[in-house]
Amino acid sequence: MYRKPEKTINAVLTGASSITPDMSVAFEQVTHITARMWLNLQRNYDEFCARQKRESIYQDEETKKWAQSFPYAKMAALGWVPETRSATERIKNLFDFFDVTTAQAWKDYYINQELKVAFRISLASTKNPYAVSAWLRQGEVLAGKQSVENPYNDAALKQAIPEMKHLVEKQPDDFTDRLMEICRKVGIKLVFVHHIQHAPVNGCVRWISGAPCIQMTDKQKRNDVFWFSFFHEIGHILLHGKKDIFLEDKAMTFDNLKKEQEADHFASNALLPYPAELELVSAHDFSRKAIVASAKKYHTHPAIIVGRLQYRGVIPHNSPLNELITHIDLFS
Repeated sequence: MYRKPEKTINAVLTGASSITPDMSVAFEQVTHITARMWLNLQRNYDEFCARQKRESIYQDEETKKWAQSFPYAKMAALGWVPETRSATERIKNLFDFFDVTTAQAWKDYYINQELKVAFRISLASTKNPYAVSAWLRQGEVLAGKQSVENPYNDAALKQAIPEMKHLVEKQPDDFTDRLMEICRKVGIKLVFVHHIQHAPVNGCVRWISGAPCIQMTDKQKRNDVFWFSFFHEIGHILLHGKKDIFLEDKAMTFDNLKKEQEADHFASNALLPYPAELELVSAHDFSRKAIVASAKKYHTHPAIIVGRLQYRGVIPHNSPLNELITHIDLFS
């Protein structure tokens, strides 16, 4: 007859210990119930315990608080996550969206920098890391659905810049599609993600699966702001490393601030070279006719000149020249 110490048998009966393959064979001999059945019972019980443990996560107060921190209603309205009124379903949907299994895993990735897989990031210094992380994640989801025609290289991007600047000058209605196509050809993924409240970002760039990804938003809806932000990100790609993510609304180290300034300089010079800007300011003619003529001369859009002069404080932000700025809708 099979004998097992009473303590071990009690542990099995109370669920404190598992039935091992050796035990299952011994039980088969004594009970005439197959070892496979005993092991299946153990497997089913283990699964039941795992699911119970999983369900307890959804009832955890800290996890509930974490889920409530996201602009879930806006995310659902944009189709990023399913609509739901259930607190539990909201947590599950957020886990699915961020591809994490716990709120701590989200924190490790977006706050603690413990998972440095695709890029370095910490949103600890942003005003609302929840909204910003949602915006970033949606960009990553969209980038995952895109492919590029060629591997990225600096030379190809530099050769494509005149074609990009032609879109700036002409501002065609289909500029988003044409810009995405140019980017695809030089190995860049370009995605457009709706602005959400508390994520004060015009754009960002990071490397995803070996390709640079530029993510743009419709926050300002002005063509001068869009193009400056876009060429700012192009500057980061050409000037800076693959392992950084450049994002607004973050407290910056001296090194990152320097890189941001370098990207600003690149964008400014690409859209309106500094000698041209100096010539404009020195002429002191800020009439509509003069600005349109200057835009044609320097192969840029009048809005770029208006925006630059406003930034420099040469003309007011409420100037009648704002009529030269084109309203853009990235999602029309």
